[in-house]
Amino acid sequence: MPSPRRSPFTTSPFLLVAVLLLAFLASPAHAIKFSLQSYRYPPAKCIWNTAHPNALVIVTANVGPGTDQRVDVEIIDSSPAKNVYLHKKNINGETRLAVTAHSEGEVGVCFRNYLSHDVPSEKASKMQRIIDLDVDIGADAVDYNAIANQESLSGLETEMRKLEGMVKEIVDELGYLKKREERFLGTNVSTNKRVQTFAWFTLASLIGLGVWQIFHLRAFFKRKYLID
Repeated sequence: MPSPRRSPFTTSPFLLVAVLLLAFLASPAHAIKFSLQSYRYPPAKCIWNTAHPNALVIVTANVGPGTDQRVDVEIIDSSPAKNVYLHKKNINGETRLAVTAHSEGEVGVCFRNYLSHDVPSEKASKMQRIIDLDVDIGADAVDYNAIANQESLSGLETEMRKLEGMVKEIVDELGYLKKREERFLGTNVSTNKRVQTFAWFTLASLIGLGVWQIFHLRAFFKRKYLID
């Protein structure tokens, strides 16, 4: 009598544990809380997070109260094109922003706290606002509760959908690392060939210079009748 067919998760519990561990490691927390000093001409304070192309980025910024101050937010990336995804002025309270990464690299959330010109300079050093920032990228940014309500998914199905998204991120990350390894390997091979070519050229130049010196010195000594 054939044995009943088992689920792959029951036959491979260690595989499930490994996938869950990798999913946990691949989804670090991106929450941070900091104080933003105000200036009349403020520098940008940027928080950077790694994102892959076409990855969904959800930015939730909770800006604390502060009189005579204006906080602007800008989302950019570190690509050579320096893409600016959005720019929003005078945010207050909780603000939720969503963008999609265009290129490989880091996505930066930049804040500037502008001080009103009516504030005396001696009070400017005490003017600041507290910002609570939470950045969700990729699978972390997907609202699985809304998907579960829309598709009438059970709790287990929702968790499996989350796990599927995390595993997809891990596969994409491994594919990205493989491409980087191939690119670095190509760079190493090309550099090695150039070094070898330069070494052979240097050796040939030294040999040629040595032969020229021998003939030159031989001709010089003949002119001086030092040798036959």
